[in-house]
Amino acid sequence: MNLSTGFADFHPVIQNQALGRPGILMRAAKAGQGGWQRGRDLPRLLRSHKCPAHDQALKLLRAEEERLNGLRLLRAPSYDMQRHVLIMIALLAEMHAAAVSVPGTATPERP
Repeated sequence: MNLSTGFADFHPVIQNQALGRPGILMRAAKAGQGGWQRGRDLPRLLRSHKCPAHDQALKLLRAEEERLNGLRLLRAPSYDMQRHVLIMIALLAEMHAAAVSVPGTATPERP
């Protein structure tokens, strides 16, 4: 293989580049969106008695996701994959809710 052939055949995967998380984690989080109920799930996930405002929820979720991702990268025995997926479900849902609440940023629903 020469250099020109190698570079021409290389197609980088850009999926999930913004968060830098494994594709399978993101697919699981996207698949869980249908079952997400903010009022029921968010307080339990954040170990709180009430739902925080969207901006506060995003801060808490991002901090917890960063913590979990750090444990994942270290392959720590305390890493909880199920909790990481649930946090990602919540994070995606809160990001979507925040985008919808800002005029002109939401994308229309597709039939």
